[in-house]
This record gives sequence, C-alpha cells and structure tokens, in this order.
Amino acid sequence: SMTTLIEKGAPFYRAYYGNVSKGEVIGEHAVKFSFSGPPNRELPQIVGQLRVFSKKYWEDKEFDKTTLDPPLSSGPYKIASLEPGRFLILERVEDYWGKDLPLSIGRNNFGQVRYDYVRDATIAVEAFKSGEYDYRAENNSKNWATAYDFPALDAGMVVKAMLPHENPTGMPAFVFNIRKDKFKNRMVRRALSYAFDFEWTNKNLFYGQYKRSRSYFDNSELAATGLPSAAELELLNPYRDELPEEVFTEEFKVPSTDGSGNIRQNLRQAISILDSAGWQIVNNQLIDPESGQPLVIEFLLASPAFERIIAPFTRNLQRLGIQCSIRTVEPAQYQNRQRAFDYDMISVVFGQSRSPGNEQRDWWGSEAADLAGSRNLIGIKSSVVDDLIEKIIAARTRQDLIVATKALDRVLQWQYYVIPSWHLNANRVIWWDKFGRPKIKPKYGVGLFSWWVDPAKSARIEEYRANAKD
Repeated sequence: SMTTLIEKGAPFYRAYYGNVSKGEVIGEHAVKFSFSGPPNRELPQIVGQLRVFSKKYWEDKEFDKTTLDPPLSSGPYKIASLEPGRFLILERVEDYWGKDLPLSIGRNNFGQVRYDYVRDATIAVEAFKSGEYDYRAENNSKNWATAYDFPALDAGMVVKAMLPHENPTGMPAFVFNIRKDKFKNRMVRRALSYAFDFEWTNKNLFYGQYKRSRSYFDNSELAATGLPSAAELELLNPYRDELPEEVFTEEFKVPSTDGSGNIRQNLRQAISILDSAGWQIVNNQLIDPESGQPLVIEFLLASPAFERIIAPFTRNLQRLGIQCSIRTVEPAQYQNRQRAFDYDMISVVFGQSRSPGNEQRDWWGSEAADLAGSRNLIGIKSSVVDDLIEKIIAARTRQDLIVATKALDRVLQWQYYVIPSWHLNANRVIWWDKFGRPKIKPKYGVGLFSWWVDPAKSARIEEYRANAKD
C-alpha cells in the first residue's frame, strides 16, 4: 500500500513517507517499517495512519486511473450508488469490523448518507430551504447573512448556528507564484500587500464576520507573536545573514486601514517601497527596472462568487500602476493549472494541524517547489526554511515543536510570500431540526457523524414539509 501511494499516488506522499526506507512483512498480521534520516518522532504515528489497499483487488486494475466502479474499502460506509455530477449515496456497513472499537462507539449512526452535487451555490441554498436536503455547511458570508430568512427558520424547523472550533486556521491568503520573475523581489511583494483593504472588505462584503489572518498557524499556540523568544533566537541566529533584519527586531503585522475605503496613506507607503526597489511609474504603468516591462497580474479563480472580493483589491492595485485582470475557470481547469503552477496569483488556504510535521516539506520545502501537483504553491526554495522544517520534524518535546514552528512562522511571515486574507474560528452550519446531538461538541469539528436522526423530531419536520407543500 505504501509503495503504491509513493509511486502512483499524489506527489504529497513522496515527501510524507520520504524517511521510510523499508517495509517488511514479519508475520501474518505484522509489518515492520524502517526509517532513515535524522530523528522523526512523528513518523511512527504517520505510518500507523497508512491507508491499506487490497492487493488482490487492485492487481488487475490501474490505481492511478479514474474509475466509476466503487473500489473495495474497509470503512464504516460503502458506496451504494452514484451518478457523476449529481449525487453519491453511502450505505452503512452493518458488519463493519471496527464498529465495537471505543473510537466508533456513538458514531456512524446514519444508515444512509446522500451527497447531492449542485453547480450553482444559489440553487443549492434554495434547494436546502425547500427541504431537498437536511444539512448545509455555508462558506459564503453574504449567504450566511442574507440568504436564510425564510419561514422554516422562523418556525423553529431549522437551526442556524456558528459552532466555534479550536482548530488552527492555517494561512488563508492571496498567494504569489514566486517562480515568476516579477514576484521574486521580496520588497515588491511587501508593497503589494498595502493594496489589500481587509477592514473595508470585512465591513462591506463580509458583514463583519471575519478576523484578519497574520500567522501561518493562526488560532493556535504555534503562531509567532511579539518578538522572538530566546529559544527561537537560538534557532534563528545562525541564519541572521540570510534573513531580513525585521525577523529579529520587529513583530510582524499586516497593513491595516480604518475601513473607510480611503487607503491613500497605504498606497503612498507601497509607492515608497517600490521606489526603493527601483520600480518607476511611467505613463501610469509600474515598470520593472530590470526588464523594462509593466507589472501585469492575473488572478486565477475557480468560482465567480469570489470576483466581488477580488475586484476592489485589483482597483487598488491599478492605482499603483499595475495592470490587473481576473480569470475565472471551471474547477477542473483550475485544478490542472494549480497542479502545473500556471498562475500569477491565486487564493488558497494553507491548512495546519495542531502538530505540524512531515507535511511541512510539501507546503514549503525546496524539493516540492518544482514537483507538479505538490502543495508548495508559492514556489519556495530556501535552505533556511528547509532547515527549520527539519527542526520541526525532529522536535523531541511539545515545547521544542512550538519553538521551531514559531521560528518557521516568522521566516515565512517576513518574506511576504503571501498577502494574508481572513479566517473564521467557527463552522457556519444550518440544518433541518431532525437530529439528536451529543451534549459535548468536539473541539476540532462539527462531529456530524456523531449525530443521529431523532424519530420524534424527524416526524415533526416531515409534517411541516407536507403542510408547506399543501
């Protein structure tokens, strides 16, 4: 299974299992894995999470080809039926081998789960309101604020709730593709960050729902704040000649505004930074001092809903003499262009766990920068970043992990690889009130599969829906 994932799976697995040197069968129910390289205390747990595939099932099939035949699986649910682009139905496996394990008790309560696919978000919202499906996770702030004022909610048939979580929010951001010459200069990237007016955007487009992101590990103890501690400086000092001085002397802060929409002062600061880097405005165009060419930026999007957010940002950039455009493509094309690093700027979320480790190589590691399909979307090739990633992986204690992660965070922040956007430390969910729920909510998610259908509530909902149709 590991060999198959490394050779035919997503590029991520090559880095994830990079320090697994050998696997041996040592008994009917036992496999021994050997590790290479420096100490990697997380790797035994990572190997313990290995997805196991049936060799017999796959020996006459192509693992790396798409298929509509449901593959053999060993989880609590199996695919019962599907229609591409329309729906997928999962059916509970009643003799699931792990159903009596402690981690399964109280979970997987639904006999059947159906996922419906709808291309248009507006249609999806209306379908929910009409009772076509039962549960919706809403990721659009405008919809959350304005789209759910309907009779069923007023009648108490629907629950609309923001459920707080304690997950690290990672780094949601506008990402520079620094493989492009125009974005290689750190000062240019810094200057452009002054053109994004989060405060105005949050007030006018997001109904004040979001917080500004600033750390790659926001909403966790891993985020770098204030000045570096003595322990962080011990890790960072060997690279002092290779890092911006601000890493050691200043707390990183993202540019801010008063939310009025007047960002003249920020734009002046941007012009000053660009001027110090040698860029000049000629005939209302920002000119690269080396190539003599104007700065042109295309924002690549996968959803038209995001255009209203990008448009004000591009207008501010245009005031700096930058030629901007927005290109929205269908999801498959977007995915292919992202895998091939064929973009100037995109908007993504670099998600993080509470225990970062091997996956950091795929996010920021030099080896992943030119590996098509990797998650190093920025294109970072930095020996300093590589070394700090290895410090995280080799951490022997939780405190060592926190210190190394904060040090990495500072380096990433001050290189201005991205323009941080926004995050929400809660899940926006809305559901028809037919479910029972545990009294204690999970800290790190909604816990939907620990819910169950309450017969009395369900009958009440069905009666309401029937009366509404009449």
